[in-house]
Amino acid sequence: MTLDERTLAFGEGEGELLKLHYPKPLPMRLDRWLVSQRSEQSRSHIQKFIEAGLVRVNGITGRAKTPLRQGDEVELWMPPPEPLPYLQPEEMPLDVLFEDKHLIVINKPAGLTVHPAPGNRNGTLVNGLLHHCSDLPGISGKLRPGIVHRLDKDTTGCIVIAKSQEALVKLQEQIQKRIASRNYLAVVHGAPSGEQGTIVAAIGRHPVDRKKYAVATEDGGRHACTHWTLVERLADYSLLRFKLDTGRTHQIRVHCAHIGHPIVGDPIYSRCRKLPMDLPGQILHAVQLGLDHPLTRERMIFEAPLPDLFEKLLTVLRRRTGTT
Repeated sequence: MTLDERTLAFGEGEGELLKLHYPKPLPMRLDRWLVSQRSEQSRSHIQKFIEAGLVRVNGITGRAKTPLRQGDEVELWMPPPEPLPYLQPEEMPLDVLFEDKHLIVINKPAGLTVHPAPGNRNGTLVNGLLHHCSDLPGISGKLRPGIVHRLDKDTTGCIVIAKSQEALVKLQEQIQKRIASRNYLAVVHGAPSGEQGTIVAAIGRHPVDRKKYAVATEDGGRHACTHWTLVERLADYSLLRFKLDTGRTHQIRVHCAHIGHPIVGDPIYSRCRKLPMDLPGQILHAVQLGLDHPLTRERMIFEAPLPDLFEKLLTVLRRRTGTT
């Protein structure tokens, strides 16, 4: 049964409720603005939510053409997704950093896609999680059981998965309100000036290549903020540490390319073909994840050791610069 065929009530049952406020002085159509705020959703999918009565503006059911004015409150209710018949549990090794009955934190390896997508239905982290945890909640109107946030296929490190609907909602809220902290390490081309900095640049779909993202105007993208700190200079390369204020798709990769220091090995945002060694993808690692336990409220910090490939690259670069 599709979204169009279901009888839906606003906020009824399990799901995700998003509350947003329209900040711009000039009016904008409801559907267009929601697409800019939820770039992982297509415009047609957003319009289906609106048509099903799952979007309200100032407490009143909205229409696609409803003009938004500064200060308007927009509520989007996204019910749990319909299960996909092809999604099957698969046994796979999982590097578990922590687990209890409410959540599980995984050290994700490179080459592992987080959730299924067209043409990639098997061998994902979700398949492995369904084998490890038989019942996981879904989010965002797509089949992403328990997934609170994502890591790209070749990005490694800490990722948290909720094992209950209550934990899922509370962890999502921590991401949105920046209670959760996410820190990354990456090797980039070149040497940024200074010891630290902040990149504030909206991110949206690339105007030509829809599989890519790019820095965009605020009207065409979503606000994104990345803080970086220089850890080590390595001749023509640098080791940087990043802290995210927002969590846009490909955020660190897009922002690094935007300032002229793309991540080493990035197949999409770096054009450099001469690398210090063979690399299967970008050298980007989610080294630390901080969050409040969704039930006990205890502050928890998780750290994932650098993968062997990352360590090997650092060794090669340090030898070149004579620092080892």
